[in-house]
Amino acid sequence: MNNRRQIIYVVDDDVSVCRSLKLLLKQHGFRVETFTSAKEFLAFKYPAQPSCLVLDVRMPEGISGLKLQEVMIDRQLLIPIVFITSFGTITMSVKAMKAGAIDFIPKPFTEKRLLNAIEIAIFKNKTQIKEQREKTTIKEHINTLSPRELEVFRFVAQGMLNKQIASKRGTSIQTIKVHRGRVMYKMHAKNLIELIRFAQKVGISTSKV
Repeated sequence: MNNRRQIIYVVDDDVSVCRSLKLLLKQHGFRVETFTSAKEFLAFKYPAQPSCLVLDVRMPEGISGLKLQEVMIDRQLLIPIVFITSFGTITMSVKAMKAGAIDFIPKPFTEKRLLNAIEIAIFKNKTQIKEQREKTTIKEHINTLSPRELEVFRFVAQGMLNKQIASKRGTSIQTIKVHRGRVMYKMHAKNLIELIRFAQKVGISTSKV
């Protein structure tokens, strides 16, 4: 398997753990970036590549692993987390998993379990990246709509028919058809179902974009 474009971040205050994990993961073809504190990790410039964070739960100084998870959620930093720990509790495990962690692995752990968790995390992140790129493209297309076209788009996304939109706007059905056709063209939508899916992706029927 070619993992060269996949990045594994390791955050552990134990330098020896960072070194051993880096050696192990590089042997499996991953690019590895290690950090001995959450602060160092948060300051890193993350490339838009499939990635995973192997994170120690307890770090004596600064931000703990669970706190870092909270910060990442707040910042919408979409990097799946695999927790590792020597002093984990069931409460910690439940909290981490409820917040979206892929796994909560006690030290010492087997190479197989860690790699399996990383594989799941990478797959999840690939899906997240794909979703984010699609949302970005949809929003770029939305930005090309005129105010009236955007309004029609919102009405269509709410399931309204042309005659209903025309009645609401006090205009002709033909005018609405023209606007709707332009929306379809500018949004690169093949059909109405796809157009509505685009709207749902970015929440346009319920909020401003």
